[in-house]
Amino acid sequence: MARSVADRRDAIPVLAELFREYGFAGASLSEITKRTGLGKGSLYHLFPDGKEEMARAVLEDVAGWFETNVFMPLREGDDPTAGIDAMFRAVIDFFHSGRRVCLVGTFALDDTRERFAIEVQSYFTTWIRVLSAALKRSGFNSRAARETAEDVVAGIQGALVLARSQDDPAVFMRAMKRLHERTRVVRRDTQKEGGIRRRGTVGKT
Repeated sequence: MARSVADRRDAIPVLAELFREYGFAGASLSEITKRTGLGKGSLYHLFPDGKEEMARAVLEDVAGWFETNVFMPLREGDDPTAGIDAMFRAVIDFFHSGRRVCLVGTFALDDTRERFAIEVQSYFTTWIRVLSAALKRSGFNSRAARETAEDVVAGIQGALVLARSQDDPAVFMRAMKRLHERTRVVRRDTQKEGGIRRRGTVGKT
């Protein structure tokens, strides 16, 4: 069923769901016109460079959402623990508790990977970098912070795929709980030791 699309901003959520469902190559212009309710002329008026411009607009929208709701709290928050906790809440919300696939991950895996390589790489490298920095501020040493950040981001992507393959969002939620726990290991160990090691100097490198 077509949604009411009046301008470029209205079109982006519709296009995003289309690309999630079909991928870039599989999202035909006929399907796009049907879902948006716009004719080809109107679509090219909004997106002069066609489907590629549509995809870049969607990726830019996703990047903006993550910058505001995930990366900024991790990067700028006074309390890294609160930033990490906020990240998990935001991710659960964005991916609809495991019911929505990762659009950027979809683009990373299909034949369009090279076409959108800059956007895809930026999304994942930024996420790993800011999460690693927050983990380091919370007490992880540099190596553990980097490895944990990579494992968390990779784990989120894998959990989305597995939940979809099993048609069971609970798979995603269980994985999120375990991944969240991994970010708390150093904090928990520090508390057990009664503050012998200060959070800022745990495994200092």
